[in-house]
Amino acid sequence: MGLTNRYLADCNGAVKPEVGMPATVLYWSDRHPATVIRVSPSGREVAIQRDHSKRIDKNGMSEGQVYEYERDPDGLVEVFTLRKNGRWVEKGQRMGQGLRLGLGYREEYYDFSF
Repeated sequence: MGLTNRYLADCNGAVKPEVGMPATVLYWSDRHPATVIRVSPSGREVAIQRDHSKRIDKNGMSEGQVYEYERDPDGLVEVFTLRKNGRWVEKGQRMGQGLRLGLGYREEYYDFSF
């Protein structure tokens, strides 16, 4: 996992999830926007739905990426669980592996270096 995404994943354990809250699915270095659509009674499991993103800058293959976001009622639904290390990890994946989730912000980012 890239340094920025590792930092974002490590800073989320204290965030209390709520339905409608923005979220970001964290890959190695890419990020994709989502919205929390379900929270378990314990607050330790969330379902998110992927959002649409549209790049609106004219910066080409650069770090300076600006997007606008829109809910996607047909977007992919994924489930994440809060692990003992304080990270949100895709359900069914090992704690140190799998997709991570950031809560409280919505962000798209494409790393052109891969």
